[in-house]
Amino acid sequence: MSSIRDLSQASMAAVEAHDREVWLALFADDAVVEDPIGPSAFDPEGKGHRGPEAIANFYDNVIGANESIKFDIRQSFLCGDEVANVGVIRISFAGGSAVEVDGVYTYRRSPDGKIAALRAFWEAAAVRPVA
Repeated sequence: MSSIRDLSQASMAAVEAHDREVWLALFADDAVVEDPIGPSAFDPEGKGHRGPEAIANFYDNVIGANESIKFDIRQSFLCGDEVANVGVIRISFAGGSAVEVDGVYTYRRSPDGKIAALRAFWEAAAVRPVA
C-alpha cells in the first residue's frame, strides 16, 4: 500500500500532467477536497468538494481551466496516514500570465489506501503575479 506521501506526489504529478482520470482515481468515494479551506471563489459555502462528482467538477472548473500548474514542494512532513507538504504552486493561464502562492497542502489516506482528504492552506491575498 502506498504511503500518503506517495499518494500526494501522485496527485501533484497528475495535476502537472493534466491527467484528470489518474487524478480522480486517487480519491476515495467519500473524499473531500478543500482548496483553499473555508469560503472562497471556488467554494462559496466553504464546505469542500465532497464525493466523486464534486471533486470532478472542481478539477474541471479549477485545475483543468488553467494552462499549467507546477508544484515546488520544499518540505514534507509525514505523520501516520497524513502528510503536510509545504511549498509554492505556480499557475499559468492561457495568454501567458502566471501567479504563485505559498501554502501548506495536506493529504489524509483512507483505510482503502486512497486519498480521503486534500486540504490546502493558502491565502488569496498572498497570490502574487509572476513575470
